[in-house]
Amino acid sequence: QVQLAESGGGLVQAGGSLRLSCVVSGDFLAVYAMGWFRQAPGKEREFVAAINWSGRGTQYADSAKGRFTISRDNAKNTAYLQMNSLKPEDTAVYYCAADRARWGDARTWYDHWGQGTQVTVSS
Repeated sequence: QVQLAESGGGLVQAGGSLRLSCVVSGDFLAVYAMGWFRQAPGKEREFVAAINWSGRGTQYADSAKGRFTISRDNAKNTAYLQMNSLKPEDTAVYYCAADRARWGDARTWYDHWGQGTQVTVSS
């Protein structure tokens, strides 16, 4: 059974940076496309970024373009989300997700989810 575990969240001031990690266990990361989503209090879970199996294809939400970078290291079974120039509106629980067959911005495509890591950006 594949499991995903996020880490790297925390409290940061506006303009700061964080790097989130998502470690995949129970299977090889290489067979999964990966996505990052976030959910703020009282809001629906929304797409942030996605990366395909090889890492050569990426997709970003408009809110993440130019500030966030998704990447993966299949040898380490780990996916990453580098977040720069953070804003208070980026405050949310961030989730990584994995799927063998599809990738993109639809959360319903992803079969496997982590428990999330809290990111709080102070103004």
